[in-house]
Amino acid sequence: TVDESELLTVPDGWKEPAFTREDNPKGLLEESSFATLFPKYREAYLKECWPLVQKALGEHYVNAELDLIEGSMTVTTTKKTFDPYVIIRARDLIKLLARSVPFEQAVRILQDDVACDIIKIGSLVRKRDTFIKRRGRLLGPKGSTLKALELLTNCYIMVQGNTVSALGPFSGLKEVRKVVLDTMKNIHPIYNIKTLMIKRELSKDPELRTQSWERFLPKFKRKNLKKRKEPKKKNTKKEYTPFPPPQPESQIDKELASGEYFLKERQKKQKRVQEIKAKQAEAVKKRQEERNKAFIPPKEKPVVKTKKASTEKKIDINAIKEKVKNAKKKKLGALPMEEVKLKMAADEKKKKKK
Repeated sequence: TVDESELLTVPDGWKEPAFTREDNPKGLLEESSFATLFPKYREAYLKECWPLVQKALGEHYVNAELDLIEGSMTVTTTKKTFDPYVIIRARDLIKLLARSVPFEQAVRILQDDVACDIIKIGSLVRKRDTFIKRRGRLLGPKGSTLKALELLTNCYIMVQGNTVSALGPFSGLKEVRKVVLDTMKNIHPIYNIKTLMIKRELSKDPELRTQSWERFLPKFKRKNLKKRKEPKKKNTKKEYTPFPPPQPESQIDKELASGEYFLKERQKKQKRVQEIKAKQAEAVKKRQEERNKAFIPPKEKPVVKTKKASTEKKIDINAIKEKVKNAKKKKLGALPMEEVKLKMAADEKKKKKK
């Protein structure tokens, strides 16, 4: 009898055997090909590293072409290709290269235990400013959050434009996708990183591997955000009236009402000069008051009369006098008078004996 839990778990150190020509000696019946476009800024890098790409794919008998005029990369199988899945890996390789993943990392996709995932995040958030802020949150200060995520998931993560490219084991890619989508939904990645750290520690314990981990994982509660602050100036709608507003008075109407219209030009000038002088006098007065404020003495606080000490508790003067006398007799750190006399007498006796 074999324990069912042992059958469900993969033994440590077990690896799936590599696919060789002996598994498919006759090769493939049809040729397959995939193409992908790349942005203009990647042209220089791809041109430089393309011989390495051709060499890596040539080991698996896959042709690779770079078209700089159209801005595309194409991979095709040949008659010698024996692995039917290698064309899918080659397609992922050119996709990763188009998404700014360096060749040293992208070439790992040709290994059996490595997969990739390109997560589109551009359409998850409406506002562009919010999107940039949340994408920056995924990176963290100086890329620290992204580095922590890479260490916990054993994946290489590249944030570029509107996509996140991840490369690593299947279990790690699943966690990366969850963290990225949660970050775009306004859930901080630090919460998921804490959960991943706890899971990593629990997986080391062989007894807890087959148990549920819900009791160990933290449960984060969503906090209700404060209501939006009301504006100071509220625009209140006026009551609808079918009549148009009254026509504003013109300058001539105002002059007629004040009687200025009937004055002569000389009298109008005199009136304007008087108004200017009145304004100037008022300004001078205000300025003088501001200057005089510095010379006004501050108001002094009223003197608070001290309350007389209450004579309810009577002080024993005689007891205090006795304490002072005793203190005078006893010097600090010295012996009492009786002990000193006895010591002196003992010293005299010793001298006489000698």
